[in-house]
Amino acid sequence: MQVFIMVAGVFTGAHVWQETAARLVAAGRAAHAVPLTGIDPARPATPAHVGLETHIKDVLAAIDAVDVASGREIVLVGHDYGIHPVLGAADRRAERIARVVYLDSGIPQNGVPALAAVPDQVLRAQLAERAEAGEREGVLAPPARGEWGRWGSTDGVGEAALERLTALAAPQPLGTLLQPLRLSGAVAAVPVTGVLCAGNGASIGLVQRLVDFGDPALAALTQPQVTFFDLPTGHWPMLSCPAELADVLLRAGAGEGRRLRPVGDDAPVPAHLRPFPLDVPELPRDRQGRVDLYVPHGEGPRPAVVMVHGGPVPAGARPRPREWPTLVGYARLAAAEGMVGATLDHSLHDVADYERAAADIAAAVDLVRADARVDADRIALWFLSGGGLLTTDWLTRPPAWLRCLAASYPVLAPLPAWGMSGSRFHPARAVEEAGSLPVVLLRAGLETPEIAATVDAFVAAAAKCSARLEVVDVPGGHHGFETLDAPEETIPALQRAMRSVVAHLTE
Repeated sequence: MQVFIMVAGVFTGAHVWQETAARLVAAGRAAHAVPLTGIDPARPATPAHVGLETHIKDVLAAIDAVDVASGREIVLVGHDYGIHPVLGAADRRAERIARVVYLDSGIPQNGVPALAAVPDQVLRAQLAERAEAGEREGVLAPPARGEWGRWGSTDGVGEAALERLTALAAPQPLGTLLQPLRLSGAVAAVPVTGVLCAGNGASIGLVQRLVDFGDPALAALTQPQVTFFDLPTGHWPMLSCPAELADVLLRAGAGEGRRLRPVGDDAPVPAHLRPFPLDVPELPRDRQGRVDLYVPHGEGPRPAVVMVHGGPVPAGARPRPREWPTLVGYARLAAAEGMVGATLDHSLHDVADYERAAADIAAAVDLVRADARVDADRIALWFLSGGGLLTTDWLTRPPAWLRCLAASYPVLAPLPAWGMSGSRFHPARAVEEAGSLPVVLLRAGLETPEIAATVDAFVAAAAKCSARLEVVDVPGGHHGFETLDAPEETIPALQRAMRSVVAHLTE
């Protein structure tokens, strides 16, 4: 028999697991939700005496309460912040643990406090300031009724459940967020399952893409003992879909789940490294700093189309994005139309890097415009995927030399898990300031619902302010359709979009 030991996230106690635990018990398993000291009413304590180590001891007590002689397999489940005490305890009782389940959580590292996993970037910075000021014994007040979105998507959580979540929320002792997690490495041998909540911006496909980028730090996710599930819900599946969550936990306990495809000689070519579907001229690249130029033969200067890759892309990814076939293909397609095509690298390695990436792009555009072969007064910027948020600066009072802005399957609002609700990178808000700037949007008909919602919001905002928006639909296209979907549908859309951009550059 298995026993599921479950640990809740910030501000929440054992009560959030009631329905999921009941379903696990009905399926013939044992289930125990750990009351955390200083948060759960069953274990009151002075905040000054509560840190991450306190909660690790709470989980250890739950593990030790399971009789070794009973033969029960222990599955530890950590939601959100709860994965930190789960890992701390599993590291000390690795021989007792059959599996660790990461429920819509990050992957904590040795020596790093839970503060690093606080999703809201503004709040994270404020907490870091409090820590630097020596304020380590206070508490973080729980969210008000309308503030839970700062901690994750409430998609699927009904009104009554959200009211109860708010009513029962407790202050989080700062020590639990500021005390570093210490791991010996023993927990690395324990099988793990990641349960990702698509409504909060995470999915198996997204994680696979990150692995495909070739960052060695993510190679461990492809090991045979690592499995994944995703749920079409927000950050609190124990409240929004407890039956589905219980089913996933049972399957995880049985070792089921999808396994990620490793990167290597025997693996299929990752989608971002597959050939561009259009035949384009094999122009040589001219590398200028962080920019690669593809210049057609003949007299200049010529208008330029600058391609901006998406992300986040791990810093260790190889090859770099400006060398990916899709980016190079777009640039050479522009050159085939008589334009200078350009690709660039920027520093979007994490969702906290948008400011740095924006500065990189501005510097790269200046470099392109300064090239003698480029008509500095006729520039188009073309953004892909997660780079869509970086359109914000160019939509906001665009410069006269920016003749067109284009985007392929873009993310046009921060996803819930990115913690960017207070940031300036909101294209749907910026489009009302775009004036007469033409915008060409390549829209994937089979886009993920979370990203599609951001595109729909942008299109609606553009219509409301009568922006010059042209939507080029790829009805059967997925995110990254250039290398994923049938050329007979993809190629006409690419050609139409590029010709529209070129027309705006030359009008």
